[in-house]
Amino acid sequence: MPWGQKSKLRAREKRRQARMETKDLGDAQAAASPTPTSGSTPPGSPTAGAGQSPQGAAATSSPVAGASHPRSKAHARRQAKQPRNSSQASIFSKPAPPDPLTKKAGVLMHFMLQKFKMQQPIRKIDMLKLVHKMFKAHFPEILKKATERIELVFGLELKEVKPNGYSYTLVCKEDLAKDGVLGSTLEVPKNGLLMPLLGVIFLNGNSASEAEVWEFLNALGIYDGNTHIIFGEPRKFITEELVKEKYLVYCQIPDSDPPSYEFVWGPRAHAETTKMKVLEFVAKINSTVPSAFPFHYEEALRDEEERAKAMSAARARGAAKAIAHSRVPPSNPSSPQ
Repeated sequence: MPWGQKSKLRAREKRRQARMETKDLGDAQAAASPTPTSGSTPPGSPTAGAGQSPQGAAATSSPVAGASHPRSKAHARRQAKQPRNSSQASIFSKPAPPDPLTKKAGVLMHFMLQKFKMQQPIRKIDMLKLVHKMFKAHFPEILKKATERIELVFGLELKEVKPNGYSYTLVCKEDLAKDGVLGSTLEVPKNGLLMPLLGVIFLNGNSASEAEVWEFLNALGIYDGNTHIIFGEPRKFITEELVKEKYLVYCQIPDSDPPSYEFVWGPRAHAETTKMKVLEFVAKINSTVPSAFPFHYEEALRDEEERAKAMSAARARGAAKAIAHSRVPPSNPSSPQ
């Protein structure tokens, strides 16, 4: 078989494998998000989407509305360089309709987040009313689903105010700093969206277009222009706050026509987390292990090796400087000049 044909077959197989690895990310993360409220904008609406004006974000010009897939030479080069981007629709495919218990868990989650935002106790009697007597027998399961989602997405856990008091509150998880990124200037609940965003970027070949990011957020019930109970105005939070904190870089794709925008990891994300930690997070969402994503697992392992080499080299340089400094004889103030 000619070499060129073999190369094409290998590239095609890589694309197929990468699509298989990331197929369930959107669905799994959507299962960890609250059910959108009645005021939420459904996907596909004018405010749902991708390709809208950055509205003050760190970009030189506004992208044209609806330009989610620019037909440009730059985009073609990006596709050739990153075969992951040849087809990402499967990542953000619309999740299957949730079962009744999952729906109730989403409603309960939204209720608990509202109470958290208002700094009010979460009473069991109110939760039971919300769930409805029809599902009273399933309340423990519904509460478990809701609390697991809140821990996963927002880094909060449900605690009893006092034993058998039937009153609860949401508090920050003690081990959140070990699990992912914890910025000193970001509120913990807001920080919960950061790891999923970093995961989307990593799974999309280390850069994700604005369209891909908004499709993912829409699957979570987060829509452009709709104020979120935790994140506030989503576009401002993502394109301004996270960019200002240097967790994300939001920039125009070079030579794109019409102009389109993408997200990549910022310097602070590289400093505070690793690809392996993000992949572990993605695996946790999908109830599996990082090695179940072989394409990205290999890349994460290479990243770990490169970091280890860089740290080793830095330590060696530091030790060499210390030795060189110790060999310099101290100056004697009393000696003649």
